[in-house]
Amino acid sequence: MPFREINSKMVEAVVEPGRKMYSQRGAMIAYRGDVSFTPNIQGGQGGLASMIGRRVANEATPLMTVEGSGTVMFGHGGHHIQVINLAGDTLHVEADRLLAFDGTLTQGTMFMGSQGGVMGMVRGQVTGQGLFTTTLKGHGAVAVMAHGGVIELPIAQGRTVHVDPQAYVAHHGDVTNKLSTALGWRDMVGRGSGEAFQLELSGNGAVYVQASEEKL
Repeated sequence: MPFREINSKMVEAVVEPGRKMYSQRGAMIAYRGDVSFTPNIQGGQGGLASMIGRRVANEATPLMTVEGSGTVMFGHGGHHIQVINLAGDTLHVEADRLLAFDGTLTQGTMFMGSQGGVMGMVRGQVTGQGLFTTTLKGHGAVAVMAHGGVIELPIAQGRTVHVDPQAYVAHHGDVTNKLSTALGWRDMVGRGSGEAFQLELSGNGAVYVQASEEKL
């Protein structure tokens, strides 16, 4: 595992020769060894094409390529950090929540409308997360940021998990999501910010939820 959790707001990554990592610019706190940091405009593995959608929508997050031999400590803005390990599946996460990730993972961009049709686009507007989301696929680890800590909720076949859209951080696995209306749902059992929506996730995988409705 390339990431070691130092505390809830800092992780340490092992950087090995011939193995790249990518991190959000400005996320490096300290490092040991012979490590280089290079601005990256190609969106990690997957190339420039994977970034076109978010750049058109002004939703791209600048990255650094991290390589060499040593260890690097990452953290950003005092946000809580969650390490997610992928074993061949796909993680869906907003670009601005990415702290660092393994260079073995292939990065792409998915249009929100392709999951849940028009409601997928509505979700982007309601949550303020935009109409595109980042995908990371393969075998490797990802460190994501959140407000107030993160909990992982398993999603099992035949059982739907309902999430406050503004508390949503990421999900992985063979999961379908859609936004549905539920009059009074947020006022009665959510945090009641006046939007009667809930995010429904079904299939096999997991969803990560933060203990806050704040955006990064």
